[in-house]
Amino acid sequence: MQRRSHTAVLAAASLLLAAGCSSGGAPAAAGGGSATPKGTGPGATASPSAAPSATAPPAKGSVKVVGTLTTGLKSPWGVAVLPGGDLLVGSRDTGAIVRVSAENGKTTKVGSVPGVDAGGEGGLLGLAVSPSFGSDREVYAYFTTASDNRIARMIYDENRAPGDQLGAPDTILRGIPKGEIHNGGRIAFGPDKMLYAGTGETGDTGLAQDKKSLGGKILRMTPDGEPVHGNPRADSVVYDYGHRNVEGLAWDDGNRLWASEFGEHTWDELNLIEPGRNYGWPEVEGRATGAQSGSGYSDPVEQWKPEDASPSGIAYAKGSIWMASLRGERLWRIALNGTKPVAAPQAFLKGTYGRLRTVVAAGDGSLWLVTSNTDGRGKPRKGDDRILRLKVS
Repeated sequence: MQRRSHTAVLAAASLLLAAGCSSGGAPAAAGGGSATPKGTGPGATASPSAAPSATAPPAKGSVKVVGTLTTGLKSPWGVAVLPGGDLLVGSRDTGAIVRVSAENGKTTKVGSVPGVDAGGEGGLLGLAVSPSFGSDREVYAYFTTASDNRIARMIYDENRAPGDQLGAPDTILRGIPKGEIHNGGRIAFGPDKMLYAGTGETGDTGLAQDKKSLGGKILRMTPDGEPVHGNPRADSVVYDYGHRNVEGLAWDDGNRLWASEFGEHTWDELNLIEPGRNYGWPEVEGRATGAQSGSGYSDPVEQWKPEDASPSGIAYAKGSIWMASLRGERLWRIALNGTKPVAAPQAFLKGTYGRLRTVVAAGDGSLWLVTSNTDGRGKPRKGDDRILRLKVS
């Protein structure tokens, strides 16, 4: 792994103090901290159990499509919400980033990420905006190049000409393994103001258990791409390991991190993430059973047959995790009381809009839902791809 050199040590230290990280490395959690899933895993960091929420969501929820924000998007993947509510949306295949007005759906190109290699499942993947976007104007992108996956940041300058408003990429992390498949790609800033990234093992299953590799992991880093105090290893951005392909990251109202994961032939997963845990791949897929029970691998909180899910983006709203499914062509609701599901997962929109790639909390309890039918694996319909506005409960 190679990282951009970092000289602003005092600035990073100030940022960490302001972020309020817990001593265990996880974001400070309200209501009793993070839960401990089954198993401890090699090198795991112990965490207290989370108390249930004061008011659990109902067992049965609802989804209503209240409008289509925009149509005609090409291979949309990453989405980031700007202050004020507008969306930045990246095209996996072209590397272009557009701004979509949350008011009227008007789409304007703001720039492109140079050097994107869009072969297989790679390309321009996750997007995130800095927690201090109002002052630093930084946009982060996770993308595939000819040699690796990497994360870079760009300055968004609205005073520049339309289509050329993003500055040259400043790479903060390189050396994430790339492949025709399983490039991971979701990035997001956590409640601790640190940057998290979900990666894949590129089809080389051994990378998931190799703590020296950045593949098959969730990574946690400062906005400059450096390891964070409280990570399992002080000199590493690796936060946990044992993943096949992570494309969804979200935090609940107790500041607990959740991640969706593609299985192979047996089980897709929704995992509660804690530092240092081993989530099992390739030794176990889904919940450990039989001889694998008690092996120290962390079990998923929920699991699905791949034909019903193949999960990509997730979001948290109204007391539930909402999970966009590609092969399953549906939106899953997992209602939670603390870290425990209150009922079996509930499916919505099955087959109505095709493959679903990204779901994003809009900030008012509603969701933005992005389809993925122009990615070479779906069956595009008139108007694809599109962003839908959902009212949920």
